[in-house]
Amino acid sequence: MKQPVKTKKSACLDDLRRRILTQDLEPGVYLDEMQLAEAYDISRPPLREVLNQLAGEEYVLLHKNRGAQVMPMTHKTLRNFFVAAPMLYAAVARLAAEHASRDQIADLRAIQSRFRCAIEQGDTAERTLLNQHFHAVIGDMADNEYLAPSYRRLLIDHTRIGMSFYNPRNAALGEQRAIAADQHDDFIRLIDAGDAEAAAHLAVAHWELSRAEIENFATPVGLHIPLGHAPNGSR
Repeated sequence: MKQPVKTKKSACLDDLRRRILTQDLEPGVYLDEMQLAEAYDISRPPLREVLNQLAGEEYVLLHKNRGAQVMPMTHKTLRNFFVAAPMLYAAVARLAAEHASRDQIADLRAIQSRFRCAIEQGDTAERTLLNQHFHAVIGDMADNEYLAPSYRRLLIDHTRIGMSFYNPRNAALGEQRAIAADQHDDFIRLIDAGDAEAAAHLAVAHWELSRAEIENFATPVGLHIPLGHAPNGSR
């Protein structure tokens, strides 16, 4: 089936989302409307509509007389992220298993197939974006207007944090990501089976794996330097 042609406005919206999620546009940076309008070849009114939509989705903050700022990530943000993540992920996974439609499950399988391809090809940005898309679909499955805004913000920051610490040369992280990919398959199986309790437990385990990655990044690896004896036998 032929895909519809994107308008300049929709292409701008999608690309700004991608650039924020991959930290091409870093947290806290202010966006220059003139530069954006020129880069995306659109006029200021539709660009402002795009920025308003991004603000509604919590990708950016709009400041009077200063314009749009990519949503910052502060110490408080990160602290609250760690507190809220396991609770939100578990609640959303539980509801997803109860409410998912056949079409949504099919979408999840298609995204997982592309996600594994991105891993095999070593495409970090695509893998990160597909991971975010995978969990966003689970959020759609939950179909809860009270959880949705918090869950959407959580996924945005989780994706941005993930782009900060990913290191393809770190073998330990590679092993963790292989486990995470397998857990995606488990999510599909449990949601398809309608096993809400098991899906919630898996969501917590999936979060713990991600939390361990973040902690590994935040904790410097010690230098393994042989300690010799000082002259005259002193220490």
